[in-house]
Amino acid sequence: MNKTRVKTTLARATLMASLLAGAALTLQGCPLLVVGGVAGGALVATDRRTLGAQTEDREIQVKATTQINQNLPDQAHVNVTVFNRRVLLTGEVPNEASKQKAEEVARGINNVGGIVNELAVQGGSSISSRANDSYLEGRVKTAMVGEKDLSANFYKVVCERGVVYLMGLVTSDEGAHGADVAARVPGVEQVVKVFQYIKPEEASALNAAAASGASAASAAAPVQTEPTVGAVPDSSVSSRPLEQQTPAPVKNSDVHPGNPTKPATK
Repeated sequence: MNKTRVKTTLARATLMASLLAGAALTLQGCPLLVVGGVAGGALVATDRRTLGAQTEDREIQVKATTQINQNLPDQAHVNVTVFNRRVLLTGEVPNEASKQKAEEVARGINNVGGIVNELAVQGGSSISSRANDSYLEGRVKTAMVGEKDLSANFYKVVCERGVVYLMGLVTSDEGAHGADVAARVPGVEQVVKVFQYIKPEEASALNAAAASGASAASAAAPVQTEPTVGAVPDSSVSSRPLEQQTPAPVKNSDVHPGNPTKPATK
């Protein structure tokens, strides 16, 4: 591993720590259950995916991240997010060949249901830009938690260069509502819907199954009620006053074929 790769790895680790701290703050009041001790514990939240699907998503994400880093040049900055076997690629790469290579690598992983390639062909984003993205992710999550008739747990939020990507198993109405909330958050430049849509009756059944699983987990482990304090963004973070914020444009993602060996879990 050369010096450039080491620096990149350290920068990503620092950003991840910042993101986790911000997320902990923004999720106060969310129905999260803490299972196990502080070290090695896991957060269990209402999720429409089965536990098996969640585990498989984590495995795909680890494999894709590792293999993409091995196959792309050091200048590439690629983030991999997986939800219900749909892979979202965000970040920056030095050329079109690298963008296509990242997608090719992701497609080579078993059980990838689809790929959304949002990689930009340009220089890597700055540390301040990435910090701003982490801050905006927290702002969007906070807005969703505070929104009436909307469950923030049904949405996975990713932000890259001010563009917010929303993933999740949602109904058409839930998708539109979540996108509208995100679009009105100050500083958000655009919202991209990467949703997988389900029917209202499917949503009701999945909600009941997820609630049952969360109840079982809470009965088996103590719940942490101590508030967590996150980091406050510095002056490099950009946002506009709410009264000056017009809704950001919203668009649907372009999903490319994956490498499915079995149907997506709902």
